[in-house]
Amino acid sequence: MPTIPTAFADVTASDSTLRRFLHGLPGVDAVGLEARAAGLGTRSIKTTAKAYAIDLAISMIDLTTLEGADTPGKVRALAAKAVHPDPTDRTTPSTAAVCVYPDMAAIAAEALKGSGVKVASVATAFPAGRAALDVKLADTRDAVAAGADEIDMVIDRGAFLSGRYLKVFEEIRAVKEAAGPARLKVIFETGELSTYDNIRRASWLGMIAGADFIKTSTGKVAVNATPANTLLMLEAVRDYRAQTGIQIGVKPAGGIRTSKDAIKFLVLVNETVGADWLDNHWFRFGASSLLNDLLLQRQKLATGRYSGPDYVTVD
Repeated sequence: MPTIPTAFADVTASDSTLRRFLHGLPGVDAVGLEARAAGLGTRSIKTTAKAYAIDLAISMIDLTTLEGADTPGKVRALAAKAVHPDPTDRTTPSTAAVCVYPDMAAIAAEALKGSGVKVASVATAFPAGRAALDVKLADTRDAVAAGADEIDMVIDRGAFLSGRYLKVFEEIRAVKEAAGPARLKVIFETGELSTYDNIRRASWLGMIAGADFIKTSTGKVAVNATPANTLLMLEAVRDYRAQTGIQIGVKPAGGIRTSKDAIKFLVLVNETVGADWLDNHWFRFGASSLLNDLLLQRQKLATGRYSGPDYVTVD
């Protein structure tokens, strides 16, 4: 099993000690949090900084297809786009990863071989997470065996919301062990957690249990990543590193569609946790359509005009 940081060994000894710790975290000032997030979103970006931010955002994308109609051909096309987002301009950075269902991980791995682009795979009965633990662990092992470099798991929101924190903790630990060398992103589905206090508790629970990344959402519910919930998670990873020395990544996912949105999130990162997280090893965007707008804005900066509608592929 993954090692629990020494500072939290007693905290995770029982359901009651874990509950006491999580409910002892400072309450979230919702008005203050949202005002802070909104204020940072108004920062103006100069042209040179904007060009840097667009390339950085492209390099942070987990280019994603998670549809029942996914085919090997669609996954191969997405992989090609991830490696060379703009075939007419090879200075365009590759995306960080391609994110697919476990049964498509082998297709993605073959298509991305030698490119440096990672294969991310959702697992653990994504997106609902309603399956027995042995099924979730088999799902995880299958994805890693097929070539996944990263596993995006969903927590059992029912267990979390009913206060069974130790069950969620132990499940994350078991999936982390099953993932072996793959990095683990733990998805909270913040839109279903209802309160900012719950998002803070989930963030700490995930980090203590061994998450390499904490992730907002599956992209399959009405409310996904927002500046406020992402800011709250950034504050959590900042405070966790200050306490343990362990750095954890953050991945907002769902609903981030424009360059303007992406840059707002990068400002949040820079102003909250600093340059250490301004790298795709520590910050990702879970997105599909975002890349298209980033490419259009990149072309606009380079040429002074927008390209035609056929400049980018439609995902």
